[in-house]
Amino acid sequence: MIAPADYWPPFGLTLTTPHLELRPIRDEEIPAAVEAALSGVHEPGRSPFSKPWAESPAEELGPNMAQWYWRCRGTMTPQEWTLLLGIWHDGEFIGCQDVEAKDFATLKTVSTGSWLRQSAQGHGLGKEMRAAVALYAFDYLGAEVAESEAAAWNQQSLGVSRSVGYDLNGVTRAAWGGKAQEVQKVRLTPATFKRPDWNLHVKGHDATAKYLGIQK
Repeated sequence: MIAPADYWPPFGLTLTTPHLELRPIRDEEIPAAVEAALSGVHEPGRSPFSKPWAESPAEELGPNMAQWYWRCRGTMTPQEWTLLLGIWHDGEFIGCQDVEAKDFATLKTVSTGSWLRQSAQGHGLGKEMRAAVALYAFDYLGAEVAESEAAAWNQQSLGVSRSVGYDLNGVTRAAWGGKAQEVQKVRLTPATFKRPDWNLHVKGHDATAKYLGIQK
């Protein structure tokens, strides 16, 4: 019998931390992702995202999320890719952590973004999932830089960044959801990375790296 990873290798990728499992979201898991988002991701009217996707009406949120997952899979090439990793805690879907890159073979740079359902926030899981993808990017993909950003007012996200070792990397002004926002950029390297005191367990990396054209 053909397994999903036989036709799309990233489906075989799994990152395991002490409390979390990170892996690409399959079609049958999209309803759990939508349910997590519908349960609430942030304070109403206070979107921390460049596009206020979590504020979409309930009848639009599911189709929008499904289309985004499919688009990221369908447009993935070695030149440009977005790896969307669902986050599971005690068997429950609680959020998503993405890793993306353009011209990775030359730049060796990834950028990350994430969200957690509100019930999972404030328990250290955001730091753990960010550390997981930093470990994967540096130790497995061979990245030399990891970048991220957050609204300047979003001290919760910036606090996670600082706890992992990101340095502040300039402020820019951008239109987020039709509103002007001061956006704080952050940057992490292997030298500044505050490695956790636990090991990351990885399955399915070799096939995923080959699919992305990555040679470490």
